Amino acid sequence: MKKHSQRWSANRSIYLLNLKMSITAVLLTLISIFQVQANSYSQNKISLDLEQVSVIDVIHAIESKSNYKFLFNRKDVNLEQKVTVLVNDKPINHVLEKMFRNSTIDYEVLNNQIILKKAVSDNLQSEKQNQYKISGKILDPTGQPLPGANIIEKGTKTGATSEFDGSFTLNVSDPNAILIVSYIGFTTQEIPLEGKTSVSVKLEENAASLDELVVVGYGKQKKYSVISSVATVEPEELQTSSSRSLSNNLAGRLAGVIAVQRSGETGYDNSQFWIRGISSFAGNSAPLVLVDGIERSLNNIDPAEIATFSILKDAAASAVYGVRGANGVILITTKRGKIAKPSFNARYEHSLTQPVQLPEFVGAAEYLEILNSIAREEGTTEPYSQERIDNIRSGVDPDLYPDVNWLDEITKNNASSDRLNLTVTGGTELLRYAFVASYYGENGIIETDPNQEWDSSPHLDRYNLRSNLDLNMTPTTLFRVSIGGFLQDLRRAPQSVDDLFNLAFETPPYQHPTQYSSGEIPVQPERSNPWALATQTGYERQSASKLESLFSVEQDLDFLIQGLSTTFKFSFDRYNANSVTRRKDPDYFNPSTGRLDDGSLDLTIYRYGQDFLGYETGSEWGNKAVYLEGRVEYSHNFKGDHQVDGLFLYNQRNYDNGDRLPYRNQGFAGRTSYSYKRKYIAEFNFGYNGSENFAKGKRYGFFPSVAAGWIVSEEDFIKDIKAISNLKLRASYGLVGNDQLGGRRFPYITTIGDTNGYTWGVNNDYQRAGRWEGDYGVPNLTWETVAKANIGVNLGLWESINITADIFKEQRSDIFMQRRTVPGSSGFINNPWANYGKVKNQGFEVSLDINKRFSDDFSIRGWGNFSYAHNEILEQDEPVAVIGTNRSSTGQSVGQIFGLVDDGLFTNEDFTDIDNGILNDGIPNHTFGPVRPGDIKYKDINGDGRIDDLDNTPIGGTYTPEIVYGFGFNMQYKSFDLGLFFQGNAKTYRIIGGQYFIPGTGAGALGNIYSNVNDRWMADNPRQDVFWPRLSNQTNANNAAASTWWLRNMSMLRLKNAEVGYTFPKSLTEKISSNNARLYLRGNNILTFSSFDLWDPEIDTSTGFRYPPIESIALGLDISF
Repeated sequence: MKKHSQRWSANRSIYLLNLKMSITAVLLTLISIFQVQANSYSQNKISLDLEQVSVIDVIHAIESKSNYKFLFNRKDVNLEQKVTVLVNDKPINHVLEKMFRNSTIDYEVLNNQIILKKAVSDNLQSEKQNQYKISGKILDPTGQPLPGANIIEKGTKTGATSEFDGSFTLNVSDPNAILIVSYIGFTTQEIPLEGKTSVSVKLEENAASLDELVVVGYGKQKKYSVISSVATVEPEELQTSSSRSLSNNLAGRLAGVIAVQRSGETGYDNSQFWIRGISSFAGNSAPLVLVDGIERSLNNIDPAEIATFSILKDAAASAVYGVRGANGVILITTKRGKIAKPSFNARYEHSLTQPVQLPEFVGAAEYLEILNSIAREEGTTEPYSQERIDNIRSGVDPDLYPDVNWLDEITKNNASSDRLNLTVTGGTELLRYAFVASYYGENGIIETDPNQEWDSSPHLDRYNLRSNLDLNMTPTTLFRVSIGGFLQDLRRAPQSVDDLFNLAFETPPYQHPTQYSSGEIPVQPERSNPWALATQTGYERQSASKLESLFSVEQDLDFLIQGLSTTFKFSFDRYNANSVTRRKDPDYFNPSTGRLDDGSLDLTIYRYGQDFLGYETGSEWGNKAVYLEGRVEYSHNFKGDHQVDGLFLYNQRNYDNGDRLPYRNQGFAGRTSYSYKRKYIAEFNFGYNGSENFAKGKRYGFFPSVAAGWIVSEEDFIKDIKAISNLKLRASYGLVGNDQLGGRRFPYITTIGDTNGYTWGVNNDYQRAGRWEGDYGVPNLTWETVAKANIGVNLGLWESINITADIFKEQRSDIFMQRRTVPGSSGFINNPWANYGKVKNQGFEVSLDINKRFSDDFSIRGWGNFSYAHNEILEQDEPVAVIGTNRSSTGQSVGQIFGLVDDGLFTNEDFTDIDNGILNDGIPNHTFGPVRPGDIKYKDINGDGRIDDLDNTPIGGTYTPEIVYGFGFNMQYKSFDLGLFFQGNAKTYRIIGGQYFIPGTGAGALGNIYSNVNDRWMADNPRQDVFWPRLSNQTNANNAAASTWWLRNMSMLRLKNAEVGYTFPKSLTEKISSNNARLYLRGNNILTFSSFDLWDPEIDTSTGFRYPPIESIALGLDISF
């Protein structure tokens, strides 16, 4: 067997070597062939026969007959002036020279890009006799070089274009000349030389650039033509966190995104997020996430891989996704290569981490004193002696008189994380490439025992790779390959972290230590030792990996119809996960009650454990997906004023997660848009989808949308108002669909279920297997639809302020739900499904961005966004006894909190007989149990004279926040920069409490006591404004009921990010051939403001016992070559 393995290993190595050599040979052959094609591609000849037509018409003609693309700013060049161009089979330089010979437009040719700019007078040029040589570099806002930027000496036609590395040289006529630097999509700058011979210019993006491309459904659109509700964020803003999951960086960054992080547990810290809130009480409300057009998760993509990040919010934006776009769409595109020499970027940061906030508890001595106090108030004997309390407080013998904070014992004070990103991009007209490699490592805060041979504390390693290749196979054919994925390894204790936190809460501080000084591990019978579970029971290793692939071919079909193109796309993804568990139980001893004569502890064994770690493996099917797409696109401008665009697409997806049958969907999508004079825009979208969940005749759904826009700032009556740089009004309406029933597949088919069998006979000794009806088939089920309406405005002021505002309304109809009012006599084993539900969701969102450069040395940017979404259940199937009562959730929000309404605490005056708990007349009878002064008094909501579950009514609001907002600023002064980002939420509530939550209810055997215990009602201090009602040594059902007494507003404001950076001077970085190097110090989650202060208000817990979000301080270096 060993020889066979060695032989296979040798054959495998030879096979891999031959495979690599074959692939290399094929690639070299292809590249050599395509290089020949590329040479001819760059020598295109053009023929034109155009007389007295506008410049824009000639531009469209050239772009349709060649691969040249024009870049220009309409404010600098007059595209309506008439020109005549009569050429036959001439190179581009000849065509341009004739085109602009007598015009006010100048041009520059850079590879296949033609940059148009305003011509300047050459009268002064002839007067120049003395020339001064100037050199410099043009950079983008992140410090990356900008190839193709235009540099012109003001008042002359003397100019230059920056090279691939952003460098340029230029002869100027005066050492005090002014350079005009421009680049499409960036704000033009004037740079006074003031005798300097070398300059470095960092251009700022022009947020109001109307020709900027925005990623939308199945493609891109120029920013001016986008009339749907789309929000974007710069990828750099998503790299400002030490968190593993990208989803944790969304809240407050994008208007319209409602996001919350409910846990900080290593490997399980993903945020929940929704686009424009929740619009259904059933099924999944999460948005569709597409990475490079393929349905994927965003939790395991590294921010360094991202080139663009957009969210599609209204029907006009998401209708093309049909059945998949009901909850909105997130579009992510990954980095691709560009025509430039190879560039290399490395980014590394190391973070020190700690919990944002953990609950605080009293020590063991105070714990026992409180239990004694409760006993005195109840008139019973104090259970704990003063001697024991004094021994605990003095620490005389920690083995016999322990004082253990179990939460501290199972958690570390701090931990760490690391992130490394390596990015390489570049390419030629023939071949462009982008390669991104990332590593993320995180240590968790769960404690480990250094005396053990294993480490059970959480540790995660994730490796991401993505390689994107673009190859021009011919001048009109583009082949793209994208290979990516991740490998993630997680080590942890073989226990649920949530269970560890709960056990740390349940275990009192005085019962026993974590471990005796002699090494034995104590435990209360039938209970657990949280520290031992975390550190002494072994470890678990989990490994997950995913391969993501994408292949596409884009073909220009101008030779058939001008402006026509087609794209074919194929993708397959594969995910799998495995685990190894090495586990054992230690020997456990009963808690010692004394010492023997020799001073050793008096111990008895409770349960024997194992000496060695066991071994167990686990695996899961994982999932795999195959996606196929084909689309045809059309884009053409007629006579300069009429822009027509169209898209028609077919796609299909096969998703297999190991279920009985794979999940399959297919559909068509289309879009057509029309723009007149870049002022008036109309758009129509549709999605047409089929679903496996409906019977014939109802299987296909058609989901259309329409949108219209008016760019008011292009009107003559607005152009003269210099304050308004952009004003666009837009509106949309459409339908999207949903076919998911929360796990029920093929609901139109009745299923057969299994019984437990049948027995009969005198002794029931005869048995047969049995069958009965399972889920009842409903042939008339149809699509759940969402009607979405949106009105929005985009306003730009003084080229530096941008405001976007939207008002939206959605109504979801025919929501899938299982009927709740089916009579038991109907005979259904499981209640049937039906289209029986309506939910309305509406709100508004606004975003503001201010960008101002005061000088070359000082600039500032401020931004903010605010999102509000409120839903209401209009129709659902409720029991008859509930309809129309205070307990009905119809007319309330999805997830509305219900509970009793408190009326303060009982006082002595409320009782006729306190000892027997007899209340005065007129006070409703509280039925949950005996009540005494200091207990919670409730209002009789239904007026029946009783306090019971029938008095539950809507209180507060929902746990999911209805408001999410964020704001911040960045400031740059010379080489220093500073940034702050705050994120908050509001209208979010929770009922706190649970088993053993109220101090004393565990009778001293279970539960810890929170540090605010002194804020309680006492007989000698009967305040009404206390946190805790009357305490008891057993569960008080009346006080523990969900009510407004325990309702807490969980709104918060968090300083999510604070960062200060220093960019090293070029004189220093050039010595190591670096383009840019920046050192930064960043803090995440470092301040939280909230009226609730027992634990972090964002986590999903009613007692505080869950792994909290993590606060971090990171030091990093970002360097480019």
